[in-house]
Amino acid sequence: MKFRPLHDRVLVRRIEQEEKTAGGIIIPDTAKEKPQKGTIVAAGAGKKDEPLTVKVGDTVLYGKYAGTEIQIEGEDLLIMRESDILAIV
Repeated sequence: MKFRPLHDRVLVRRIEQEEKTAGGIIIPDTAKEKPQKGTIVAAGAGKKDEPLTVKVGDTVLYGKYAGTEIQIEGEDLLIMRESDILAIV
């Protein structure tokens, strides 16, 4: 993929959640929430005085409404600022 985010932005691929609950109940598609966990696919160089703390391959948690959904080569991805990332898992 030839996509490089600028400055402090990162490209994230969502990690899909489980289809069942711990008790074995299957969750229908209409009741599922968007996942809030993903893997960094590409990262910018960081700001002039602040390098990025995440790197490609990191699994991260992000806010529910963080980022902008984009489609690259038929794949749905999120582009967001590093500040939208809550934690590295």
